[in-house]
Amino acid sequence: MNDLLKTGFSEMGLAVSDAQLAQLNDFTARMLETNKVMNLTGITEPEEIATKHLLDCASLLTAADFSKKSVVDVGCGAGFPGMPLHILCPACELTLLDSLRKRIVFLQSCIDGMGLTHIEAVHARAEEFAAKHRESYDFAVSRAVAQLNVLAELSLPLVRPGGMFIAMKGRDSDEELAAAKKAIAALGGDTPRCVDYTIPHTDITHRLVLIRKKKPTPKQYPRPFRKISANPL
Repeated sequence: MNDLLKTGFSEMGLAVSDAQLAQLNDFTARMLETNKVMNLTGITEPEEIATKHLLDCASLLTAADFSKKSVVDVGCGAGFPGMPLHILCPACELTLLDSLRKRIVFLQSCIDGMGLTHIEAVHARAEEFAAKHRESYDFAVSRAVAQLNVLAELSLPLVRPGGMFIAMKGRDSDEELAAAKKAIAALGGDTPRCVDYTIPHTDITHRLVLIRKKKPTPKQYPRPFRKISANPL
């Protein structure tokens, strides 16, 4: 796994220390151990974890500078992309946000057990979290499976004007992107910019959708999730 990571990060132009590799291995071991009793990931082979989770998440660092920035991972699940992002860029201030308490309990145990700083795990729904943390982050990132128009309404209200929301999507997301343009504009986002990338050691191509926040989000957003899901923008 370490050889895959080292050559993969090198191919991506990322300098990663042995200590950071050790932390990525530590987090992987904790995730796999917890995965025996909790459904965190369907990817359990070390080589696939290295490529489909760790190297994939590291692609964020090729698209933006997160150092000394505040970042919220919306719908972080088992900690992706937030945990690899923070391990590889420990100077960012990261909030892991998820609506499922047991995932947050797991992630907090990783944060405590690994001695990580400048990172917190929060159990909350994104639309409720926005009530007290509106427009307070430089970046929102998400690898959640929701449609982009839904993700935008959950994420863009958390981003300050001038900041950015980055959604991790598949390369075949053109139709989804087109359907979300109206929502993105209504939420204060600029025209999305897409960056396609191939995960090292694979033939998998994914896409980063970069959305700059150009103006404040109107106060009526985000709506309660039942309204978002029933009537997406």
